[in-house]
Amino acid sequence: MIQMETMLDVADNTGAKKAKMIRSLGRSNSRIAQLGDIIVAHVRTATPGAEVKKGDVVRGVIVRQRKKYRRPDGSWIRFDKNAMVILQDVESRNPKGTRIFGAVARELRQKKFTKIISLAAEVV
Repeated sequence: MIQMETMLDVADNTGAKKAKMIRSLGRSNSRIAQLGDIIVAHVRTATPGAEVKKGDVVRGVIVRQRKKYRRPDGSWIRFDKNAMVILQDVESRNPKGTRIFGAVARELRQKKFTKIISLAAEVV
């Protein structure tokens, strides 16, 4: 469960390091987001000369969350940190970066983020 003002790690190579969630998209009047949800975020820290600058407002998808998430088979999944991947545009669901760092949740496959799944080192 990621809510407004939550700090997230950026798990791709766009140059952004940390981002703060502004809004959850796709759900009417919802302040929270979970694995696989698209959010609007504000870049808080970035590397110099990167594609994404500090202060940019970006759209991304949540790939890891600290809060336990219950899967339909009854199992639970939990990660060490909250993380997101920045998207090029919401319609295509393609990542802006060319590499994904760390593990991503299996729920992204069900939500049609196939490019992120293929770039990830590990799918949990």
